[in-house]
Amino acid sequence: MSANKNINTVQDYDDVLAAMEGYVHGLKTGNVAELKKSFHKDAIMYGHLGSDLSQGSIDNLYTYVEKFGAAPNIKTNLTVLHKTPTTAVVRIEMEHDAADEDFTDFHSLIKIDGAWKVVAKLFHLYDK
Repeated sequence: MSANKNINTVQDYDDVLAAMEGYVHGLKTGNVAELKKSFHKDAIMYGHLGSDLSQGSIDNLYTYVEKFGAAPNIKTNLTVLHKTPTTAVVRIEMEHDAADEDFTDFHSLIKIDGAWKVVAKLFHLYDK
């Protein structure tokens, strides 16, 4: 293979972003079942909620969405920071989630059986 061959097509980036758009739509609608489609069943999530460290299973995200519900006013900007044929890192700038909070998320994805799944979510919550 040529050292100068582009291994990342525009479609590859679109596929990664489509996986993350499902996450955003799940947040917007408060639909935990839709959210789960974006994540590997064993995904993890870490970040600070004020002085508390949220850590461990992605189930913490589902609990948060069940508690606060839909986020009809959410605004997001998604950026693929880097990708390979089987891995990707996506940054999501988020304003006005269901609790009217603003976050920056970093999602690590892996391609399994042709589908992109988030295996780790790191987040930062901003003060109001």
